[in-house]
Amino acid sequence: MTLSKTLFGMAIAAGVLALSSPGASAAIVCNAGNVCWHAHQRYGYPPGARVTIHDDAWKAGPTIKFREHEGRGYWDGDRWTEW
Repeated sequence: MTLSKTLFGMAIAAGVLALSSPGASAAIVCNAGNVCWHAHQRYGYPPGARVTIHDDAWKAGPTIKFREHEGRGYWDGDRWTEW
């Protein structure tokens, strides 16, 4: 009986931990043109970046082009600018 109580307690604790963990914070970021990319975190972009941040569930229109890049930065024309 002690083993079943222990396993039951561990299952309850794991469930509580899973429900209390925050979800992934992701976003779709677009520059002033029609280029967007997925950001794995919500960054505070510098004012000169001229970007728009959308929720991860945002649906892009047919004229939007996606360019992916790792790291913190933004597309400025054809150039990836890090900060």
